[in-house]
Amino acid sequence: MAFETNLDVPWLGMGNGPKPEQPPASVGPNSALWPRAVRVAPFRPSSIPPAPVEQVVTAITDLLMAAAHSDGELCRREQHTVRRVTQQLLECDELPGWVRRRIDDFDVATFDMQRTVASLRGLPTPQKRYVLEVVRRVCDANNAFDLEEERFLSALVLALECTDDDHSDLLLRPSPGLDGFAKRAFDVAFAGTFLLLAWPALLVIALAIRISSNGPVLFAQRRYGRGGAEIRVYKFRSMRTAEDGAVVRQATVGDERITRLGSFLRRTSLDELPQFVNVLRGEMSVVGPRPHAVAHNQFYRTQILEYMLRHKVKPGITGLAQVNGWRGETDTLDKMVQRVAYDLEYIRRQSLWLDVLIVLRTVFGRTTRKNAY
Repeated sequence: MAFETNLDVPWLGMGNGPKPEQPPASVGPNSALWPRAVRVAPFRPSSIPPAPVEQVVTAITDLLMAAAHSDGELCRREQHTVRRVTQQLLECDELPGWVRRRIDDFDVATFDMQRTVASLRGLPTPQKRYVLEVVRRVCDANNAFDLEEERFLSALVLALECTDDDHSDLLLRPSPGLDGFAKRAFDVAFAGTFLLLAWPALLVIALAIRISSNGPVLFAQRRYGRGGAEIRVYKFRSMRTAEDGAVVRQATVGDERITRLGSFLRRTSLDELPQFVNVLRGEMSVVGPRPHAVAHNQFYRTQILEYMLRHKVKPGITGLAQVNGWRGETDTLDKMVQRVAYDLEYIRRQSLWLDVLIVLRTVFGRTTRKNAY
């Protein structure tokens, strides 16, 4: 569900606005395959199916096939998704021959967007909503609503001329400021100024790590960046081990892998400071959803349906979830659900002023240090 919030909210630690309702961790997906996954935003039951007339089905099929081609290629998974959507719209177990031929013979070069949109424009709002719900249910069936699948919904929202209220619980619309000049300028100015002024402190930390324990000063771990692209995130080494494989164990209270100096660095978040280099390289932002190890992403993307939507934007050194205390070990699924809920809320609401507030709260707030070990 979308939070009803503004900038004057206590979940930033500033202001007196109402605290947003927490998303239920027990609501599962509309999927018969893996019903264990959690949905951060449950569906609103507010739709009716359109009549399965050939003109409407053809238009929806063509639009989905065009969306599948939007990255320059068509894979079997995308073609299979279009077939399953059409099956549900027609409420049949086997597609009619004309629909199968339509999908198999689709040529994006001859696709007429204007004519397709005109065919769908007359649908009542509840029927438009139903089409969106069918697409979302089909995409959810693999227990993860991935970025490549969301483009099916994005294409339909544009073609059906849906309002924000029609699709706010189905499609994540990032704030326009996330791709703006102001945010990138803030990132470069903040990261550059910090590195210029703090390099003596960074040098002291590096020397202390080198003297106090064996191993490299820096630790580069594979994580997902924007669009799910793999990046290497830099940290001061705080452990005796450097885990970056198929299994990465989260840090826990009293973790024997953490060095004595590393415990201090992690508690004060000083181990994250090298990530300002990632910011200057354009791989990260000062404020955004915190990136997780690749192994953790592979696990949680099938436990929380909207998990991968965090990667519609650059990851951040700090974020809205962290200033609300949702950091550290996620020993229960609910903790990760709450973190994802705040990440998605940030993506919807981002502004330069919100970024400044989060940075201030990160530096001066007490909640940010909660669960830091």
